Formats: sequence, structure tokens, C-alpha cells
Amino acid sequence: MEWRDEALVIGLKRHGEGSVILELMTAAHGRYRGMVRNAHSKSMQPVLQQGNSVIAVWRARLDEHLGSFAIEPQHLRAGEIMQSGGMALHGVNLLGFWARLLPERDPHPHVYAAMLLVADHLQDPALAPALLVRFELAVLSELGFGLDLTQCAATGVSQDLTYVSPRTGRAVSRGAGEPYRSKLLSLPAFLTGEPLRQLPSCAELLSGFALTGYFLERHILAPRTLLPPDSRRALMGELQKRAVAEVSNMLPGD
Repeated sequence: MEWRDEALVIGLKRHGEGSVILELMTAAHGRYRGMVRNAHSKSMQPVLQQGNSVIAVWRARLDEHLGSFAIEPQHLRAGEIMQSGGMALHGVNLLGFWARLLPERDPHPHVYAAMLLVADHLQDPALAPALLVRFELAVLSELGFGLDLTQCAATGVSQDLTYVSPRTGRAVSRGAGEPYRSKLLSLPAFLTGEPLRQLPSCAELLSGFALTGYFLERHILAPRTLLPPDSRRALMGELQKRAVAEVSNMLPGD
């Protein structure tokens, strides 16, 4: 058995003295694991890092076997992610966490493409969180719990969508939702599909994470008795600090 595919490194675990079990999200074969020998050599160690893009050749005697990988570097972004620290590191760990909830060896090309987009912008603290929220929406959709944010569930209009029903996961317009706003979730403008004229504020990003978090916990995590990952809590903590700083900067000086 053998295949060749492009992939994103999402994790690895030491196996014996010189080998690792490498976990990849591939373009056409889904999430795959395999053994890499001589993984701690000077040439391979920098390649086998979370967030790097590689070309992988997987071989095994039988399809159900763990198999082994031969790895070629493609786009080594892990060094920049580590230098960026904080939000970038939380982001790459969060990508891996959500990817592991997808069935192993099941192709998810749309999720893979979304992961690459996020990975390419993890060093941008202004853009990465917005892309991560959109990635969480993609995971919900891929697992069969996609939200309908295209039109109002009550009126059918596609403009001024500001709420989401926690029961149905459908958008609600400002006019239709205002009487029930205390029972609805906030829908930030950057998730409505309208042109992004400016980057979302930290408050809008936190609203986005609150929205996806509600449905991820309800449909994905709770049935598996899982808690939200530490990387997600840490990322939101970083955003909360930035939100406080944004508000402080808006206040008039003494």
C-alpha cells in the first residue's frame, strides 16, 4: 500500500530512541498517522514540527497497518510560529485539536484548505483569530452541525443579521431578534459573509468565539465528554487582554 500527498504537520509522539509517530492532516487522505525513522536527525527535526507543510509518502504492507512516512519539506513555517509566540502557538495547537475530532483516514479537503489558510496567517495577530473562528465554523459544518448565517430564520432577509438562535443555529435579523435578544447569541458582522471592510475588533472576535464555542460544546465536545482545549482558553485570554487595552485606548486622557 502506498500513496503520496501534501500535508500539514499537526502532532508527533516519540517512539523508541530515534523514531516518532507523526500525525498529519493531508489534502486527499484526511488525518493520518505513521512512523518516521531517524526523526531526530539534524535534517529531519526542523521539518517535523507543528504547522509545517510537507510532502508525505505513506507505505504499509496492509491498509489497516500504522505504516511509515517518508517526508519531504515543503513550507517550513513552524520557526516563525514559535518566534511569534502566544497567539500563534495557541492557534496551531487549536488546529490540531479540532482536526483530531474528525474521523481518521477520512478525506476532508475543505477543512485541510481552511487549515492551510489559518497556518499561513498565524503570525498575523490581527487576522489569525478571525480565521480561527471561521475554521471552527468549518469544523462544525464538516461534522454535520453547520450554522445557517445567510438569512434571517424569521423573515428571510439577508441584511442586518445580528443574532443566532441557540436552538436552531440560524441567523436572526436585528428587527426580528430585538424583542428576544437576551435569549439569542450575538452574530458579529465578520461572520455574515458581507465584505470585510476592516478587521474585527477584539470584542467582535470574542463574540465569534462565544458563538462557535456554544455549538462546539453542545454538539461536539459534550457528547464526547471533552472540555474545551487549553489552547482555546489561552487564546481567548489573550483576546480579552487586548479588548481591555482597546477600551482603555478609546478613553479620553487625563
